[in-house]
Amino acid sequence: MIIYGVALLAICTLAGVIMGDMLGVLLGVKSNVGGVGIAMILLICARLWMQKRGGMTKDCEMGVGFWGAMYIPVVVAMAAQQNVVTALHGGPVAVLAAIGSVVLCGCTIALISRTHKGEPLPDEPEETIPVGTPVGGR
Repeated sequence: MIIYGVALLAICTLAGVIMGDMLGVLLGVKSNVGGVGIAMILLICARLWMQKRGGMTKDCEMGVGFWGAMYIPVVVAMAAQQNVVTALHGGPVAVLAAIGSVVLCGCTIALISRTHKGEPLPDEPEETIPVGTPVGGR
């Protein structure tokens, strides 16, 4: 059911917020550090784990897919509210977190692309246009 997808998202969000708060405490920052990103990674991992084990029904996948797509506007809205100048003046933690996340994401993408080749794309037939045919018209 779709509600199971929403429940999975809620569990991942709560776990991400808790882990982000704990990471903030460990780094000495009085805020959540990466909670939404951690929640998104947890949601992706949970969805993949459930699909491999056959626990993800079509309706559940629709719920996860809908709310997973809603994460992008949420992250953009959260980033728009942050004061970047204050974060940079607050210390090197913000700069280190930004550089670290970019490097980690780049390494993860490189690792995934090297280990998981996936299915090749189907060949598309080449379409020939007769000489003298107007472009975009009949």
